[in-house]
Amino acid sequence: MTRPFFHNRTVLLTGATRGIGAEMLALLVADGATVLTVARDQAGLDKLEQSHPGRVFGLAADLADPAMWGAVVNWVADQHPNCDTLINNAAVMLYPQLFDTPRQHLPGIAAEITINLTAPISLSVAMLPVLTRAAQPAICNVTSGLAIAPKTDAPVYCATKAGLRSFTKALRYQAEDTGTALQISEAILPVVDTTLSRGDPAKKMPPHAVAQAILDGIAQGKAEIWIGKARALRVIHAASPRLADRIMRRMG
Repeated sequence: MTRPFFHNRTVLLTGATRGIGAEMLALLVADGATVLTVARDQAGLDKLEQSHPGRVFGLAADLADPAMWGAVVNWVADQHPNCDTLINNAAVMLYPQLFDTPRQHLPGIAAEITINLTAPISLSVAMLPVLTRAAQPAICNVTSGLAIAPKTDAPVYCATKAGLRSFTKALRYQAEDTGTALQISEAILPVVDTTLSRGDPAKKMPPHAVAQAILDGIAQGKAEIWIGKARALRVIHAASPRLADRIMRRMG
């Protein structure tokens, strides 16, 4: 089933060359959207453009480089000024044992914070002049149940997702206070069967189902899109934050 909401929309989607992002790209094209995407992998971008001629446009850019955020926004404003949707999906997850040679983890910490938190915040803000020219602009930031309760082996990832969750709420508050007609959504994910996460694939949610749920939530105008087992976590955390912490601590 296609979503009329995305028909003729132009969507800037980060992290679209693999995992959930790749599934969202295919669904958006099927929905009648034009998809703009950025990635470090030029070959991957070329393949996407060739598979969807005139519907997918890629820009080779590394979101770990702060100089690239402005370049992405300039590309969109110059080449695709009718862009009306931003989905911040790109992320990395490292598994540092912080008490083991602590200083060696500093570059990885910086990379996770930059890609997972600073880049989506910066893109959200820098894209506002482009997005708010549209009739029904939308931003969706992809977070995780780990923003609600962290797990032991991915402390920085959990912190970045918690930070992005907080930013998304505050940005929504500012949009409401200024009367800006901008739909701002947060997609809160469970463990998904991608290379990002560890654990038994049988216990993870398929990326296609997650992509479908994210896009359905955006199309329905939801402020918070709770997906799969993240919905149960929401209920548990509301009843007992301590229990939610115990469950999530050893997850995966």
